[in-house]
Amino acid sequence: MSCHAQIIHSGLQSDTLTSNMLINLYSKCGLLNYARKVFDKMRIRSVVSWNTLIGAYTQNGNGELALKLFVWMLREGSEFSEFALSSVLCACATKVLPVESKQLHAFATKTSMDSNAFVGTALVDVYAKCHVIKDAFEVFESMPEKSDVTWSSMMSGFVENELYEEALILFRRAQRTDVKTNMFIISSVLCACASLAALIEGNQVHGVVFKTGFGANAYIVSALVDVYAKCGNIRDSHSVFANAEEKNVVLWNTMISGFARHARSLEAMILFEKMQQMFLYPNEVTYVSILSACAHMGLAENGRKYFNMMKEEHNLLPNVFHYSCMVDILGRTGQIDEAKDLIDKMPFEATASMWGSLLGSCRVYRNVELGEIAAKKLFEIEPNNAGNHVLLSNIYAANGRWDDVAASRKLLKESEAKKERGKSWIEIKDKVHSFMVGESTHPRIAEIYSRLDKLFKEMHEMGFRGEIEHDLHDVEVSYKKELLKHHSEKLAFTFGLMCLPSHAPIRIMKNLRICGDCHSFMKVASSITNREIIVRDNNRFHHFREGYCSCGDFW
Repeated sequence: MSCHAQIIHSGLQSDTLTSNMLINLYSKCGLLNYARKVFDKMRIRSVVSWNTLIGAYTQNGNGELALKLFVWMLREGSEFSEFALSSVLCACATKVLPVESKQLHAFATKTSMDSNAFVGTALVDVYAKCHVIKDAFEVFESMPEKSDVTWSSMMSGFVENELYEEALILFRRAQRTDVKTNMFIISSVLCACASLAALIEGNQVHGVVFKTGFGANAYIVSALVDVYAKCGNIRDSHSVFANAEEKNVVLWNTMISGFARHARSLEAMILFEKMQQMFLYPNEVTYVSILSACAHMGLAENGRKYFNMMKEEHNLLPNVFHYSCMVDILGRTGQIDEAKDLIDKMPFEATASMWGSLLGSCRVYRNVELGEIAAKKLFEIEPNNAGNHVLLSNIYAANGRWDDVAASRKLLKESEAKKERGKSWIEIKDKVHSFMVGESTHPRIAEIYSRLDKLFKEMHEMGFRGEIEHDLHDVEVSYKKELLKHHSEKLAFTFGLMCLPSHAPIRIMKNLRICGDCHSFMKVASSITNREIIVRDNNRFHHFREGYCSCGDFW
């Protein structure tokens, strides 16, 4: 500012180059109002003047002002460059403006700037963030030159739009074409591996991390810890964590979260204490992870302790996620009335997750009254979620109220809600095999059913009879047994038993919560076959060994 005063005193403020420097100075100091005043007082503006201020607005999150300034620049007939166009496209990406993005794309095509690497990359990024991923990929494919930033933008776009397999396919293509592997490419592909629970691909990317020298980066290490944890390999997850040269809060949080997901609550609590001994203070994310660990094992008193600790010792205000964890902890331990009181006393509105947790607890403890209250709230918040109707119907069925079951299912049919079908998948030799209940399309399904029948015969001889109370249809016992027998996770396990080496653990992924009958089946199967079975459902991991599960039958 003193220099600016000297410039005015010396009469140099009319010099375009000097004004550009001032705009750049104020922009980098975060004083955009001062930058704009200098810009507005300029008699002659160069392309650098416009570019600098547009770029400053974009970098500081003022996307609308960047867009307005770009339109003004065009109306003035000023010369412009690919930098201004790239900046304003980034602004559209930040604000998620698909219509304006298409208009800018048309402008880029008209001015022959769409072939520019910077503009093309910005278009890929903006279309991906606006969830128009098809257009993003068309731009990517049409680009004559692609930098490593272009490739990482496309992979990141696939991941943001939950197209994880496409991200992995693009990564393999990038490797074949000798694209320079940067940190953002690695980060995106690791995220895809974690989301798909693709352990083999995760191992391969881990090799690339060491080859490219990114193994020292704390965020890449965090992503690797997350991959192994989400793929069911908590041992390797902790090994990566333990060998990390530098551990930041993100890395500690990721490891604590991994232990929580695998029902290793003691390890999670030990790590929580060690973290503080290293003079790293827990943040909101840390507390969500440690409270989740308490919820998975039904540690109500520990949960209360941590919930109070975050306020009293670390001066952190509990947010909606912490309250959600506490509702889950209380509900899972049968303290349903206290969970409902906590929801009523919260400083904000309860979320669908909270009411869903309460409804699930009501199903376990057969509390019809509170179950109806939770279901009614969920019908308002999530009218298209059929699972809530099914849970309420299951509560009625567990209490033998078949008239209410019929009424609940009639209401479901009349609504537009859709029920998600149970699905399990298993990876065998780089190929993913998926199964639905009563599967008939798999090429080896007859062989699978035959092997499953033999397994059931062995289990029957050991005294396993199944748990038919987990099928809540009002039908004959024999039919209930048949329905439960061919659940998707049983089929996936049998196929793994047929195809995997005898020493290899059988890893199964499932999109819904594992039912009680399948849980009992896996325990007995792990004992008979002498195999480790790892099942990831939509909530947590279950490790079955020698007739026992890591969750202690609490999930």
